[in-house]
Amino acid sequence: MAVKIRLTRQGGKKKPFYRIVVADSEAPRDGSFIEVVGNYDPMTEPPKVTLKDERISFWLNKGATPTDTVKQILKNQKREKAA
Repeated sequence: MAVKIRLTRQGGKKKPFYRIVVADSEAPRDGSFIEVVGNYDPMTEPPKVTLKDERISFWLNKGATPTDTVKQILKNQKREKAA
């Protein structure tokens, strides 16, 4: 079973809100998932991101692969914490 860290869409029409989830790579975008590891709200300025760092590092060590979008979110959060 290949596991990915990806976004699942929540919220209403023209008001997107995303959960960052760990899911089987074959599950549909808004389908079943294993665990919620964060949230992403692109509608605020600047976009609001909350992450469970311990769980994300746990899943990355287990071999989960983040999608390109999630990879950028993680990279930006790491940069903000360093600054």
